[in-house]
Formats: sequence, C-alpha cells, structure tokens
Amino acid sequence: MDVVSTTEVPVEDGFAFWREVNSKLWVPYDLRCESQSEPGFRAQVGISEFGPVQATLMTTMPHSVHRTPKLIRQADPEVFKLGCLVRGGGMITQDGQRTDFGVGDLILYDTSRPYVAEFTPDAPVSQLLLLRFPRSLLPLPPRELRRLSAVRIPGAQGIGALSSQFLLRLARHMDELSPLDAARLSTLTIDVLTAALANALDVQSAVPSHTQRRAMMAQIHAFVRENLGDPRLTPDAIAAAHHISLRYLHKLFHEEGRTVAGWVRERRLEQCRRDLANPQLGARPIHTIAAQWGFTSPAHFSQAFRSAYGLSPRQFREQCARVRAD
Repeated sequence: MDVVSTTEVPVEDGFAFWREVNSKLWVPYDLRCESQSEPGFRAQVGISEFGPVQATLMTTMPHSVHRTPKLIRQADPEVFKLGCLVRGGGMITQDGQRTDFGVGDLILYDTSRPYVAEFTPDAPVSQLLLLRFPRSLLPLPPRELRRLSAVRIPGAQGIGALSSQFLLRLARHMDELSPLDAARLSTLTIDVLTAALANALDVQSAVPSHTQRRAMMAQIHAFVRENLGDPRLTPDAIAAAHHISLRYLHKLFHEEGRTVAGWVRERRLEQCRRDLANPQLGARPIHTIAAQWGFTSPAHFSQAFRSAYGLSPRQFREQCARVRAD
C-alpha cells in the first residue's frame, strides 16, 4: 500500500498539499477547511489497487469536499465512489439528499453529479475507506443506482452489516496485502458491493447467481474472522447470522471443497500458531491462547494442533524460541 501524508511537507503547507493530493488521486475537488489558514492540518491516505477498484484509506482532520458543476466539466471519469466510515462521522449531500453517516455505514455517490461531503467537526480525526470504480462495473440498472446517491446503507443490520464487516476488515488489513492478495480481492470486492447495493434497491434478481454466491462467501469469511474467539461460532450460528439455511451454507463450502467446521478450525489454528510464535506472548499459557481463539478444550486443541502442524503446541513454541536464539 502506497501512503501519502501531510507530514511530508512543512506544517504551514499541510492543507494546500492535501488539496493537491485529492485532485490528483481522485477527481478535481474544491476542498475547504475552516482552519486552512492556520498551520496544523494533518491527513494521510493509503492507496491500494484491486484491479479496476481503487481502495484508499483516508485518515484526516475535519474538512469539506465540494464537487461542483464547473469541476465536473473539467474532468468526468464517470466513476462511483463508495465510502465506509471506519472512525469519526460524516455528511454528504447530492441531488438534494442530505445524509449523515457513522461508523460502518455505507454511502454511494456519483462523481458525475455535484455533491458536498464533510467530515464532522465533532471528531478531531475521521477515517474513511473509499472505493473508486467505473460505473460500468456494477451489473445493476443505472437508473436504479441513481436512487442510492447519498443514501445511507446502515452498517448495523442485514446485508449492509455483512458488507460493512467485509469492508472494515479490508480497511484494517490493507497495509498487509500483497499484490497477489489485492488481485484476488478485486472480484470479491465488486461482488460484495453489488450484493449490498442490489439489496438496498431490492433488485437482487438483477444480480447474477455466481456474483451472489461469491459475495455471500466473502461476507461469511469476514464474519467468521471477526468472531473466531467466540466458542458459539457454529455452522448454525453462521447460517443464522447470514439469514440462509444451514443446508445452503454447507453447499457453499462444499463447492469450494471445504467443510464449514473445518474452515473455521483452520482459521483458529492459524491464529493460535501465530500467537505461539510471538515472543511477546511467551509468558501467556497455551490454554489461554487456545481459549482466546475459541478452543474450549485444551486436549482437543492440542490434538488438532498436532494434526495440523506435526508438533504439539508446546513443542512448536519451544522450536520457535530455539530458532530465535540461534
């Protein structure tokens, strides 16, 4: 992930630099900040490319973004932007529709039409995951999509919540992604966005079945990773959280050549293995680490770990310590 920050310039040039970054990174904007004449404005953005989707993680002090008719005439790349707030708060106005949005909420807006977006002054710092992609990339009716401009898609319930979990996790781990990871996430990201927007429009029938399946699996994977430490994370609980039948859940995993319980167990073991190899956690009891990742039985954990890695958890931890000592 490439990172651009106002720390690269003198303090008094922070906001002017940020205005230039915004216009070059996205489309021409008029940025405004009440304190722009005062030194101290700080912001940074991390940039990743997921195929045709540009993902940016912006961390910034309060300011407003104005996309005016004049600026649209200067440059109109015909792209959508979808924001998912990670921290802080915001507001957007487009087509006469004003919407406040909070953490986890999704907001779609069209750069071909005027809008104003603001980061709330009530929060000293806000963070926004912003996805930029061609309008033609979504297999949904353009007239229908226009109805979603500046409409808040709640991140606390339904499909919006599942999509929000996927995007929030993406934001947290963007700096860890390899180019290969980013390439793999390209299709998944579009599938998740398509499913969320189709649900908000109530036009799910317009979404190809393979897109619906891939989007559902991406959301399930994100949900499982967020809840690995919960011992109640069973196939029944996963199916219920996604409003699908247990039979359909098993079918989705079967198509990938996996089982639900097996995939969950693998993810838990990966986390335990990572923690056991971490020297900063060397004093933490093995059973505590296992319990933290959802293993309620130390004996079962030890057996599963040995089966997966060929060593007991204790032997693995000791081996890691010897390697570090050498």
